[in-house]
Amino acid sequence: MAWALLSPPPLNLPTSSSSTTYPTINTAATNGGGCWRRRRRATSLVIAKASNSEKSDANSKETTPEFNPFGFVTDNPSSRSAIQLPESPAEDGNVGQMLYRIEGKGKDFGSYIKSGGYRWFVRETGSQESRRGTIIFLHGAPTQSYSYRVVMSEMADAGFHCFAPDWIGFGFTDKPQPGYGFDYTEKEFHVEFDKLLEALEVKSPFFLVVQGFLVGSYGLTWVLKNPSKIAKLAIFNSPLTVSSPIPGLFQQLRIPLYGEFTCQNAIIAERFIEAGSPYVLKVEKADVYRLPYLSSGGPGFALLEAARKANFRGLSSQIAAGFGSGSWDKPILVAWGIADKHLPQSVAEEFQKGNPSNVKLNLIEGAGHMPQEDWPEKVVEALRVFF
Repeated sequence: MAWALLSPPPLNLPTSSSSTTYPTINTAATNGGGCWRRRRRATSLVIAKASNSEKSDANSKETTPEFNPFGFVTDNPSSRSAIQLPESPAEDGNVGQMLYRIEGKGKDFGSYIKSGGYRWFVRETGSQESRRGTIIFLHGAPTQSYSYRVVMSEMADAGFHCFAPDWIGFGFTDKPQPGYGFDYTEKEFHVEFDKLLEALEVKSPFFLVVQGFLVGSYGLTWVLKNPSKIAKLAIFNSPLTVSSPIPGLFQQLRIPLYGEFTCQNAIIAERFIEAGSPYVLKVEKADVYRLPYLSSGGPGFALLEAARKANFRGLSSQIAAGFGSGSWDKPILVAWGIADKHLPQSVAEEFQKGNPSNVKLNLIEGAGHMPQEDWPEKVVEALRVFF
């Protein structure tokens, strides 16, 4: 069972006769299910002005902060909905109650499909008779295809047949234990993706949309091995050049023991999304990204194994070279959320310069690492023009 049910530290306020008023957000209310709900309405908090000695002590504490092993929970706004603060823990706020509350969420347009011995969860909109062709949407780690729900719905309305699978080990798809038939290597992901396309009866060439790290990168290396199957390629924020930074999450997962600890954080996906976005996820969205990691340890260990098997620098180098001028001659759209805190805009610009005749760059203001989640309307507009 994954964990993330921790209490935030108490708020200690200095006292004085003089005061200053600051806006704040009150998160101190709980609902009947014992889960935190944030109040977006600003209230006022009176904070006393500190004396000179108190300011000196405060400055000293700021330069030498106390170690808080659970800071990754308490400093994340949306994850507060996962923090339980019941008066009687035995009566309220247990993991079972959380799962009961959210277990039916997040399966929009989805169904299970058996392929290659595994059960994939695949979202589908439109129909095989759609006049404008088929689009496959591939997500990155550590998220799931839920991020495409709005985009694929609107693209179906525009006349496309859309599929968005959860990769093996992610979302609601099977999560086999490493060493028992699936070891989360690039080659195995490619093989199983080929089998899934056959099961879905996807006819080539089709349109492909890819976003994100790790399995997102595997989607791009699959394209390089199967160029004849692709009509056009659209890429959202993904590591595309050797200069692409590797987020701290994937570095932590590769550290012995610490990686095992990290991968069992039930809010790992929502925290990663918020860390790369200018926005805070609404609770109902955070619930869906959290659900697979909260319901069992399988997704965390799948992510751990995949991260340790991946050659991040090698993947970025392969992608940069494979889609460069002289190597790739099909149209590519790079739709880039410029507020991405994981990958700077310079990555997209450098990639576009590597093949200016075939790569079109569309910068999306106000969107972060997952533009399909942050601003789906702008993403749909870009895709409709391109496809």
